[in-house]
Amino acid sequence: MNTAQDSVAPTLSDELRRQVVFNDSGLVPAIAQQHDTGEVLMMAWMDEAALAETLTTGWATYFSRSRQQRWRKGESSGHRQRVLEVSTDCDGDTLLLRVDQTGPACHTLTRSCFTGRPLTGADGAALTPETVAEGATRA
Repeated sequence: MNTAQDSVAPTLSDELRRQVVFNDSGLVPAIAQQHDTGEVLMMAWMDEAALAETLTTGWATYFSRSRQQRWRKGESSGHRQRVLEVSTDCDGDTLLLRVDQTGPACHTLTRSCFTGRPLTGADGAALTPETVAEGATRA
């Protein structure tokens, strides 16, 4: 059951609407960060209703672009995110959710969606500013 969709969508106050800049699709990127370690866990999208629901319930709720619906993190897996704080970046067009993550944050069952996935060059080595600069000077 999709609990996020079953309830009436809460709305944001005018004051909150002034602080958050949604893109042309009505979405804002939201980065989830473990509150006590600073570990970046995942990035997902929020629409106004998902942000309002997150602020109202204290549980992270996101918007699925592929399914075109809200979803509460962990509603089927149990890997929930209790939201302790929501901040905007300096432009108001990205959110940072400081959360207490239960279980893995990623659908691949890793703690973070950014675990073990460095960009690599043709040789398979991880790209760094140094290796990219070296490649540019050789070209």
